[in-house]
Amino acid sequence: MKSTTKKPENISLYEFFKQFPDEVSATRFFEKRRWKDEVSCPHCGSKSVAKITSGKPMPYRCRNCREHFSVRTGTVLAESKLALHKWLMAIYMLHTARKGVSSVQMAKELGVTQKTAWFLDHRIREAMKQNGGQLFGTVEADETFVGGLEKNKHASKRIHAGRGGVGKSIVFGLKSRNGETRAKVLEFVDRKNLHQAVKESVAHGSVLYTDEHRGYYGLKDFRRTAVNHSRKQYVNGDAHTNGIESFWALFKRGYHGIYHQMSKKHLQRYVNEFASRNSTSSLGTIDCMNQTVSGMLGRRLSYKELIA
Repeated sequence: MKSTTKKPENISLYEFFKQFPDEVSATRFFEKRRWKDEVSCPHCGSKSVAKITSGKPMPYRCRNCREHFSVRTGTVLAESKLALHKWLMAIYMLHTARKGVSSVQMAKELGVTQKTAWFLDHRIREAMKQNGGQLFGTVEADETFVGGLEKNKHASKRIHAGRGGVGKSIVFGLKSRNGETRAKVLEFVDRKNLHQAVKESVAHGSVLYTDEHRGYYGLKDFRRTAVNHSRKQYVNGDAHTNGIESFWALFKRGYHGIYHQMSKKHLQRYVNEFASRNSTSSLGTIDCMNQTVSGMLGRRLSYKELIA
């Protein structure tokens, strides 16, 4: 019997340019996602809008509040002089490259400077923030350390405080068996922080699978089962953390192979990028792009904030 599960409609780069060949088609995509079939004023919400014949830089004017605006107004696109066609291509690239796209590569593909591509990357990641609410059902939890090895650092930057995760950033992750992934940067990987991270993102009564880390002890509101990796136990019935560990493997391949370095200051945005892409892997390319464009509304990230 054939499976009735519909495969996601992924589009190639060739198909992307057939569907979005120019600035007009890209602008139409952004406008349709934001307003569907009727433009409304982002300042007052009025639907009494006039289209300006010149069209630049603000193609619309509200008849009620008399403010001029465009599809960029009130989004992470605001004040960007980069063509919407290039924005859309950058979004496409970040969603179709499983291990991410470096700003150097994006600069080459878009024909912009590396500085512009780096700023563009982070603004798109700002729109790829993870879903709110709590996961439920069966959830895997795990933590990992991100950063360079102490032995590879300059002598003046070595901490000399132990082994393993010394000098690295901590990222805590959750993966629901329904496919959604959540991840966040933690300051400490102790019982207090792990308990808080789990309780914030997992519904009470859910099945929770973890490893033997002592920080998970005492989670009484969940049906927790642990696998003991130190004793080479990786599966215990249905209990395992293989899903979230596969996510870490992909994340670290992106870290070492594409980005090479992620500063602690910007790490959460990189984590958002990978978690968002992993959570939407069952969706088609256009649906993924739609989600990111929707996430741009009401967000702002200036270059000054980024480098502060």
